[in-house]
Amino acid sequence: MLPTAEEALQELKIAEERNPGPWVKHSINTGIAARNIAEKIPGMDSEKAYIVGLLHDIGRRVKFGFVDIPTHVYEGYKYCMEKGWDEAARICMTHSYLHMKDEFIDYEPKAEHEKAIKEFIMNTEADDYDRLIQLCDSLATDYGFVILEKRFVDVTRRYGIMEDYIKGWEIAFGIKEDFEKQMGCSIYDVLPDIGKTTLLTPKPWKPPVVSEDKANAEECAS
Repeated sequence: MLPTAEEALQELKIAEERNPGPWVKHSINTGIAARNIAEKIPGMDSEKAYIVGLLHDIGRRVKFGFVDIPTHVYEGYKYCMEKGWDEAARICMTHSYLHMKDEFIDYEPKAEHEKAIKEFIMNTEADDYDRLIQLCDSLATDYGFVILEKRFVDVTRRYGIMEDYIKGWEIAFGIKEDFEKQMGCSIYDVLPDIGKTTLLTPKPWKPPVVSEDKANAEECAS
């Protein structure tokens, strides 16, 4: 099951009030990118692609400020499952793990939520919607759309080079090439103003400093 697009946008509006940041516009642009690409691929549902793209990062609603990858992945999954949106919940789990099973073969997590993520990924075969959002997550920023190389540099500026980053980039390029064969054109042809936004270089976003009072209030509310 899925919410309507209007419901998904409303969820983002509520989430932005809880945790404002560029992730909300990034989510909207991920949805747009997914919809536009899916429209060109026979057999894909562009409305579903749009909705799961909108909600892929909804787990960032969980608290104010920066939310790490395993936390927002798992919290998004839980939230969508509670709503009965199992198709969106799946994407919340898979979108950050381009390596899928290979990501966890030699990794034994200790935290319970990371154990749950590993179990889910190890029992899931990526389909076109998983792969589409993994790709669009790398194409969409809060200020528009950019070529993959630009996005990879942007993420590296914010977080540094992590283990297996380069292999993940290769997977993303492979997904791009596969979809382009199905589309009969470049993915960049369907992303509005990408030539303009790719040339923009805004400073990397930094999460706001959370005051002690706000942190205590959030802890009580959770």
